[in-house]
Amino acid sequence: MKAEKQSGWVERSLRSVWHPCTQMQHHASANDAVPLIPVSHGRGAWLYDHEGRRYLDAISSWWVNLFGHANPRINAELKDQLDRLEHAMLAGFTHEPVVELSEKLSALTNGVLGHSFYASDGASAVEIALKMSFHAWRNSGKSEKQEFVCLKGSYHGETIGALAVTDVALFKDAYGPLLRASQTVMSPDFRQAVEGESAQDVARRAAFEVEQLFQQKADKIAAIIIEPLVQCATGMAMHDPLYLSLVRALCDRYQVHLILDEIAVGCGRTGTFFACEQAGIWPDFVCLSKGISGGYLPLSLVMTREDIYQAFYSTDVRRGFLHSHSYTGNPLACRAALATLSIFEEDDVLVANRERAAKITRALAPLAQHEKVKHFRQQGMIWAFDAIDAAPDFSRRFFSTALEHELLMRPIGSTVYLMPPYILDDADIAGLGQQTLAVFNHVIGA
Repeated sequence: MKAEKQSGWVERSLRSVWHPCTQMQHHASANDAVPLIPVSHGRGAWLYDHEGRRYLDAISSWWVNLFGHANPRINAELKDQLDRLEHAMLAGFTHEPVVELSEKLSALTNGVLGHSFYASDGASAVEIALKMSFHAWRNSGKSEKQEFVCLKGSYHGETIGALAVTDVALFKDAYGPLLRASQTVMSPDFRQAVEGESAQDVARRAAFEVEQLFQQKADKIAAIIIEPLVQCATGMAMHDPLYLSLVRALCDRYQVHLILDEIAVGCGRTGTFFACEQAGIWPDFVCLSKGISGGYLPLSLVMTREDIYQAFYSTDVRRGFLHSHSYTGNPLACRAALATLSIFEEDDVLVANRERAAKITRALAPLAQHEKVKHFRQQGMIWAFDAIDAAPDFSRRFFSTALEHELLMRPIGSTVYLMPPYILDDADIAGLGQQTLAVFNHVIGA
């Protein structure tokens, strides 16, 4: 009966659901099909299917789940909120969860970023930041500042504005005619180091390219957008914090806004709550989503500075920021985020993660030393390595094989990465290391 139920959900899903970031034929193909797993329930770091098989969620369900599935503390907060208020429009109304969340987040920036504007998903947050930057310059009498700068290999979302500052051909090329052109500068990815170069040298070289562009076009540029410390979707490209401090100084000198996309890398993922803290800087806009709600509910937001907020503050409604979403500041999502922040504080998560990360790195040591691996790297609770001589279908075969080894892992091209929730115990960590090695050996040797 369980097997029948399992296959029934697969068949129904293939008939009715168009799955994201997927070539649907790969699920339906008779030969070498990619599995589609119907999830029955989740507990802690594990997902379970209808036949009772379990899968360690080693990528936090696309980087969102911080403290495990069905976390009892977040559950309790949401159950309480359900009996109070499920939703109210945020235009002309406000409520406790959104006010308290905004206050707590501002406090985490020492008040530098004191205004939060809410949406539902990461791409929407990027759209908001881009529009705010453009509009703030226009309201300040600099309407010629309309262009945006992004990094090579950058990814900031799938909506039209966010895709315009994305530089991943697989996602972008099909929609080129719809997109506004942007300037693209060198990524500070330290894998580009030439002989004798350090990660900081690569950062300086990349920042110099930004400076050259700003010298030529700063009067036309509204903002540069960066995913700080780790460019995730391009293959976990990591860079030295020096790059952020150098670009911050350039933005100040040339009057260009700095947008930091911390959608994937914020909320403690890189070792500090905000990745930019490691560079000792704050941006003009920071985008948050994914982990901010603990992986429970869609929530995103943009935090910005007082001077940008004041650029919109006027008796003239046309100078206001009139962007809106129906579920902006949803109380349930905000309450989940407040519960997430409470866990960070009560459990001293950032400190605990340092010890947990060291254990995971030790468990992955055989992969770091593997003859078929290059560029093994780690930043906070993110690990990645590149497979040498990987076949074109490496990612799909790795995903399928990992499921057979009780792992949910989804490589990006030939880059294998791990972004597990912050709750793995010693047994989970040992199993993660052993099974990842077993999967890699099977796939790379097949």
